[in-house]
Amino acid sequence: METETQYREGLDALASHYGEILTLLGEDPTREGLQKTPMRVAKAMQVLTRGYSQDPHKVLTDALFEEKYDQMVIVKDIDFFSMCEHHILPFYGKAHVAYIPNGYITGLSKIARVVDIYSHRLQVQERLTQQIKDCIQETLRPLGVMVVVEAKHMCMQMRGVEKNNSITTTSAFSGAFNQAKTREEFMNLLRGQRI
Repeated sequence: METETQYREGLDALASHYGEILTLLGEDPTREGLQKTPMRVAKAMQVLTRGYSQDPHKVLTDALFEEKYDQMVIVKDIDFFSMCEHHILPFYGKAHVAYIPNGYITGLSKIARVVDIYSHRLQVQERLTQQIKDCIQETLRPLGVMVVVEAKHMCMQMRGVEKNNSITTTSAFSGAFNQAKTREEFMNLLRGQRI
């Protein structure tokens, strides 16, 4: 995936603002160690928020295949990194996604791409979980979708309550996953033997 080679409009203005931020923090942005920092941060922020310029629905439909498979498909342990919209600090973890096809499947890597696109926006974990579920449900129209996201939040570790080992878990589900038995099957498979 091309990430650091394509930058969006506004890069120079963003760098200029980061220069001002350094000054407001009491630093001298002209000193040797900081001269290139505003542009570096601007480029990093554009990479970390590249999801705004990507269409997760298109990612799924670009690899849509007719298939008469109607059992659970699970893609688990999808690593992600995102930025909390409240403090612009990272949160990171794993997403686990399951869907039950209804005549169509998508490429397995496309599920991970959907997670990547939504996580590369300013987020809260609750919305991220819901957006992944909604995108797959609306685009593939499966019999059901379930998403579980587990994450550590730097805003809880570096500031505020400073709880380094806390993990936040969120879930969202639809269709067949409204049945407790189906949700339980998914959760049992998540806990199962890893390859």
